[in-house]
Amino acid sequence: MTVAARLAELNITLPEPAKAVANYVGWVRTGNLVHISGQLSNDASGGIKGTVGDDVSPEQALAAARLCGINLLAQLSDALDGDLERVVRVVKLGGFVQAAGDFTAIPAVINGCSDLMVEVFGDKGRHARAAVGVYRLPLGFAVEVDAIIEVQ
Repeated sequence: MTVAARLAELNITLPEPAKAVANYVGWVRTGNLVHISGQLSNDASGGIKGTVGDDVSPEQALAAARLCGINLLAQLSDALDGDLERVVRVVKLGGFVQAAGDFTAIPAVINGCSDLMVEVFGDKGRHARAAVGVYRLPLGFAVEVDAIIEVQ
């Protein structure tokens, strides 16, 4: 099954890639690697903001991480001129969760993005990962994820 067919099966329409909010770019390609800047848990409705374990539930945080994954795919599609079939491997994800002091289920939250990569790319979506709890994220969003992707 093609990546486009998997996205359609998952009812995912990729948004326009988010514009940078500071002095950086959304993605950089060097050789066969695309480095994608951190993508926030935002969408057309405004996204998921707040602190996980305080005003954001673990279930909402999981959805937030999935939103980050969708936004990563939008940046990747931009980097590949729309041809996601050129993905060789999702190499690494870096996940950040704006977490309350006693919230420790950070890896479970980032599974929202990790699971999406496997759903979309199959075994090529399996990756190395970091999952970190932080005090604050840009613009108050609950989750941010960046990525390194190997491409043809």
